[in-house]
Amino acid sequence: MQVTMREEGDAAVAMISGEIDHHTAQKIRTEIDDSVLEGGKTRLILDFSGVTFMDSSGVGLILGRRRLMEGLGGSLVVRSVPQSMRRLMAVAGIRIK
Repeated sequence: MQVTMREEGDAAVAMISGEIDHHTAQKIRTEIDDSVLEGGKTRLILDFSGVTFMDSSGVGLILGRRRLMEGLGGSLVVRSVPQSMRRLMAVAGIRIK
């Protein structure tokens, strides 16, 4: 699992790769939250193009980041989700760009 943070216009972008499960979700969460809070961006993009596996911990990761961004007056975008994970996100009510 790896998270690479970068800026894209007015957004912080988290490029996530590898597996998201209960072993890795906390580390991903910490890296993203620290970067967002330090950077002061009001938009967060979670890019899932490099994610190979995700369980319900990934859903919790996304929903928690949405709450964080809404609490900061910002927004969250989830993009580039592999086809194998789209149903899980749809069931959880997560919209994908």
